[in-house]
Amino acid sequence: MDIALLAGLGLATILVISGMLGGVPISTFLSLPSALLTIGGSLGATIASLPLKTITGIGGVIGAALKGVTLDPVQLVTTLVNLAYRARKEGLLSLEEAIQEIEDDFLKRGVQLVVDGVDPESVRGILEADIEAMQARHAMYKKVFDYWGELAPAYGMIGTIVGLIKMLKQLDDPSTIGPSMALALITTLYGSMVANMFMLPIGKKLAANDEIEAAIRQMVVEGLLAIQAGENPRVLEERLKSFLSPADRKAVEEALSGGGGGQ
Repeated sequence: MDIALLAGLGLATILVISGMLGGVPISTFLSLPSALLTIGGSLGATIASLPLKTITGIGGVIGAALKGVTLDPVQLVTTLVNLAYRARKEGLLSLEEAIQEIEDDFLKRGVQLVVDGVDPESVRGILEADIEAMQARHAMYKKVFDYWGELAPAYGMIGTIVGLIKMLKQLDDPSTIGPSMALALITTLYGSMVANMFMLPIGKKLAANDEIEAAIRQMVVEGLLAIQAGENPRVLEERLKSFLSPADRKAVEEALSGGGGGQ
């Protein structure tokens, strides 16, 4: 679970609502017509802007954003180094027995390519094409949140204009001007809240997760090609640790020393 995303969205929501409630009841800011116009209208425009397949898959994307990046770089580096030791001792074909024990599908596919004797250039090309396709999918799903974040304030402004038109038609009754103006501005508030409290932050989180996942996948590619080239496992370990944070590097060292890496 991505604690940062949940905590950030929760904190923003609580603080904004707390600021809104200073001295006035919550009902002051509630308006079903304004919500339908702003949220419903911007959602409809977002749906019209993107392929239906992207829209229908957004539930899984939200779930993925809430879970965060599930790849464990420490485990992947440890696995790659252990595979390198095994390949050096028993040959590349011995890795076929280890394929079923590998949990990560991307790494499993790469090891299978190496075992099958696919040339290094083709291995790199196939795996990097996989990474590019993954990033393209992520970018398309991110557009849902980007577009909705862009459109919500615009529909909020449409609602405000509609409210002002209604207000101007009732100028013969001065007592209605204040309430009508407040109601007109609620749509702008809703649009800004939808965009800046939810859609844009989630979109940026998806972009950050995509960068992290792509970097980890690229690390796996480099590790597999090094194994295929017969690189010294110790050299491979040091190279792969360069992709990691200091804390993760230490975790790799502990995992390899405790798991008998190289034994």
